[in-house]
Amino acid sequence: MASEAILAKKQLIIDEIKDRVQSATTVVLFDYRGLTDSEAKELRIKLKESNSDYKVYKNTLMARAFNDLDIDLSEALSGPSAFAFGEDQVAPIKTLSDFAKNHPALVLKVGIIDGEKADQAKLAEYATLPSREGLLTMLAGGMMGIARDLSICLDLYSQQKEEN
Repeated sequence: MASEAILAKKQLIIDEIKDRVQSATTVVLFDYRGLTDSEAKELRIKLKESNSDYKVYKNTLMARAFNDLDIDLSEALSGPSAFAFGEDQVAPIKTLSDFAKNHPALVLKVGIIDGEKADQAKLAEYATLPSREGLLTMLAGGMMGIARDLSICLDLYSQQKEEN
């Protein structure tokens, strides 16, 4: 049986995992086998750019943390797994998906988005969404179009009034 000190260290790691899962909007479990050290460093840099990060924990500790949170991810915790987490719902998913296109060794397994489990198909769907900045740009463009159309209408109306 493990000593009290080892059990305390393991409990600290489990608590850390639970804190990260609870504080993150999105958590994605992925298989990182086959990535070189330089590729893993490149992935970490890309995730940092999108205000996300990833960490590798033992599957048994992740399973205990997820069980404590009443999240069933036991089927995804077979083989080496890492998990990425972030504040943005889409950023970690998009970053991992884009990275996986050039590095086929990286495979997305399952995710938790706003507390709901997302399978590989759902993650692929989220990966196709534009980023938050892209959505805000589209919104601003639509609002500018409405303002432009209104100004054209008012100008035409004022010209019509001047002619009468």
